Amino acid sequence: MAGRSRVRESLVAWSFALPFLLLFTVFMAGPIMVALVTSFTDLRVTDIRNPLSVDFVGLENYLAVLGDARFQKAAANTAVFVLVGVPLTMALGLAAAVGLNQGIVRFRTFFRVGFYLPVVTSIVAIAVVWRLLLGTEAGLINGILAGFGIDGPGWLTDERYALWSIIAMAAWRNLGFLMVIFLAGLQTIPGDLYEAAEVDGANLWQRFKGITLPLMRPTLLFGAVITGIGYVQFFEEVFVMTEGGPLNATLSLALYAYDQFSFGNYGYTAAIAFILFLAIAMLTVVQFRLFRTEA
Repeated sequence: MAGRSRVRESLVAWSFALPFLLLFTVFMAGPIMVALVTSFTDLRVTDIRNPLSVDFVGLENYLAVLGDARFQKAAANTAVFVLVGVPLTMALGLAAAVGLNQGIVRFRTFFRVGFYLPVVTSIVAIAVVWRLLLGTEAGLINGILAGFGIDGPGWLTDERYALWSIIAMAAWRNLGFLMVIFLAGLQTIPGDLYEAAEVDGANLWQRFKGITLPLMRPTLLFGAVITGIGYVQFFEEVFVMTEGGPLNATLSLALYAYDQFSFGNYGYTAAIAFILFLAIAMLTVVQFRLFRTEA
């Protein structure tokens, strides 16, 4: 009887898990395996009607991608997005969360909604608005500068400023998400710790460094990983605001993959996708080890 009961429980468990497993296989695992196989072929859009013409090329696509100067530029830009964008966004999000949690900022509900509103707004709409703000001729920012007699630069048309302008916009948009995450983490820290530290004579910075940062480490790690993945996959902002220009100054890896897919180079694009996956995996490992070392 006990054996039959275990079999029955196992069947019930599998009956609940089977729909998810089927959906995962059809919509996730299956396409991933197809893409992996495709990355080792020369599949192009012209081969769709004649699959037998597709040849296995081994690592040729990967070597071609790594040797492409445009890919190297996209990889360098993406590295800047991550190395500058992640710390900047986290610093802004943490500062906003600490200010709201400590009651430093008045009208906290208003600012919570205001900071988070860009997160739930269409990124395309936000990018269009920022493109208008940063316009060289009729942009609001250059218009304000002109009122002070300053000739504003081409924020999105000059390769010296375009990359930094997009990072600033992305940090502004994403700080609200991290603010909510960090605010939730801050509210789990017992207030008694701050009171005891204040009695011992610790100032605001010492309490932040000695209590807030150590106890917020798991939350900070989560924020760093999520934000880092987002910056590695940077696409919509660049596509709408600059399309990778000027002179590939803002070209990202995701936009580079999109361009190759548009050209019908499916095998080549699949190789880019898996290189992008490896970049995300490596970044995540580095972040985990960095936070573990700090611990």
